Amino acid sequence: MSNIAEHKTERTALEKVRRHIRILIEVGRIAGDNELTSFLSQVVLQVARAVEIDHVKVLQYRRRTADLLVVAGLGWADGTVGSAVLSSDMRSAPGRAFQTGEPVTIQNLYQQDEYVASPLLKEHGIISLTNVPVLIDGAAWGVLEIDSTTERDFSEDTTDFLTAVAALLGTLAGRSSRPDKTAQLIAAVDAQKRDVLLQEMQHRVKNNFQVVLSSISLQKRRYTDLGVHRALDHVASRINAISLAHDQLAHRNDGRIVRLSDYLLALCNSIRQQAEGIEINAECDELELSIDRAVPVGLILNEAATNSIKHAFGTDGGSITVKLTGGVGYGEAYLTVSDNGKGIGDSGKGGGSGLRLIASLARQISGTVEQESSNAGTTTSLRFPLLT
Repeated sequence: MSNIAEHKTERTALEKVRRHIRILIEVGRIAGDNELTSFLSQVVLQVARAVEIDHVKVLQYRRRTADLLVVAGLGWADGTVGSAVLSSDMRSAPGRAFQTGEPVTIQNLYQQDEYVASPLLKEHGIISLTNVPVLIDGAAWGVLEIDSTTERDFSEDTTDFLTAVAALLGTLAGRSSRPDKTAQLIAAVDAQKRDVLLQEMQHRVKNNFQVVLSSISLQKRRYTDLGVHRALDHVASRINAISLAHDQLAHRNDGRIVRLSDYLLALCNSIRQQAEGIEINAECDELELSIDRAVPVGLILNEAATNSIKHAFGTDGGSITVKLTGGVGYGEAYLTVSDNGKGIGDSGKGGGSGLRLIASLARQISGTVEQESSNAGTTTSLRFPLLT
């Protein structure tokens, strides 16, 4: 009887692989005949057929807001596609897949504490899921995700199938993002070269960040100590802050200029995704800065906001206000990060290594930093020259 059962299991697995291959061929044919939007709407249906699942979605990363937008889906409530947004941070399953460039599978969302279930998944009763990154030239474009309302242990064959579909999706997405021949002829040759070089550089940099974040994720699994986890998460947040700066590089001055306002808004949105119960409001003047100066500004914002999130609020949460103002003094800018918490104190947890790092970063850009803290809240202020 055991031999019969084994043969039946093998036959079932073989049939599943064959179904995957047939549908993968169909997906390839669709990719050759359609533009991206049409392909996305059809690929989620084909994936649902192959995996025999009711919920599928494709998420595209948005640089300006540092999040993942549902751009195609099957099985979700009306209005989800085109409007639902998921976090791109490492506590989000699709965010982890996007950041590390590696698949993420969760057998039961509610029997683990490494990932946070998004409101979208909770509303639809999702229990099990698998995410695979969609890559363009090795850099993540977005994520392909399948979700189940019953507990499922997705096999390696399923992950391999999804990875193959994601590769096709990445090929078509990359083709769609490139300028057409007419636009290339009209544009100046030098501008084209700069654009191509910048895209290549951004892809390579993104790849490097994915490798580092993946390494941090692996290190976390080796330790059970929560203090180690917090330290690694802090390192990951700093790396993410640097990565977001490269996302905002402008296509001029050899790709060295960052739209500082867009960068800080994207960073605030990324921090907001990781801070449950804490609202972050941001107002930024339209400013630009060289990337080697923009990164320290972003890290200062990240450090100040992280200190507030860790030390300034109780269980009721609170809010953080970020304001970037240009035209201050003689070609200077002014950045403030304020919270309405209980105060972190000059000698408390938030006033130690975090403030020393902020001061060190400020010196790198010839800036000055001040911090005031009381039971009405904490404000960290940075004044720096706008040099490009």
